[in-house]
Amino acid sequence: MRYFLFFISFLLIGSFNAQAQIEHQVEIQTNLGNMRFKLYNDTPKHRDAFLQLAREGYYNGTLFYRVIQNFLIQGGSKSSRNAEPGKRIGYGSPEHTVDDEIILDHIHKKGALCAPRQPDEVNPFKQSDISQFYVVKGQVLTEGQLDTMEMAVNRPIQKKITKEVFTPDIRQKLKQLKTEKKVAEFREIADKIKQDIDAKMELNPDVLVFTEAQRKAYTTVGGYPDLDGKYTIFGECISGFDVIDKIAALQTDENNRPRTDVKITVKIIQ
Repeated sequence: MRYFLFFISFLLIGSFNAQAQIEHQVEIQTNLGNMRFKLYNDTPKHRDAFLQLAREGYYNGTLFYRVIQNFLIQGGSKSSRNAEPGKRIGYGSPEHTVDDEIILDHIHKKGALCAPRQPDEVNPFKQSDISQFYVVKGQVLTEGQLDTMEMAVNRPIQKKITKEVFTPDIRQKLKQLKTEKKVAEFREIADKIKQDIDAKMELNPDVLVFTEAQRKAYTTVGGYPDLDGKYTIFGECISGFDVIDKIAALQTDENNRPRTDVKITVKIIQ
């Protein structure tokens, strides 16, 4: 009997693990073409919520209502369904929020499938609104542009830390040692200051350092790195990148709504 129960447990665990490893795919069909996406298994709350709404046909008939070239295409909001031309749309749905699953390995490269959310001021826990979604268009960047982005973020942080470490007293001490030509003592203090600044920079969570994976993605397929770590990415495009380009290139009104409606149907492939 004990062996039988163990065997049943083994089968159940094996079945559960196999289910967890299934790569779910969806197709977002539009009047400008279709895009296919794989959904990530390490963002299960978003994956499952998105699949559930897709099964219910929630997204069908909605629009890509917010389109910004070199940035993103956003759709799925129920307020966009049958919306009259020029009408302001894209309101969220509080009953469809999901706890954030922000994973740093998932980046805003071109084709990333992401969940929008309300700003930090009203949403400090970064809960997503899975009643809609956005797909990254972005643009291809150079290594120099990425370096500039890092410097723009890091220089003010370094300046603040330097001011904290390099106090007026220490500054005066170094000035005195320089006057007295005490080189060894001067260098000892100066080296300690540099070490302290470097250590504080390394521990500061706001410091921006692009990984090799980020640099490779953003200098080849492109994307929008400014959003990394701020929103949940729960899938990525595996075909139909040209459709992203077509939608992103549409003429839009003052609310970034395409003047030509792009209707959505979400179909679960597996």
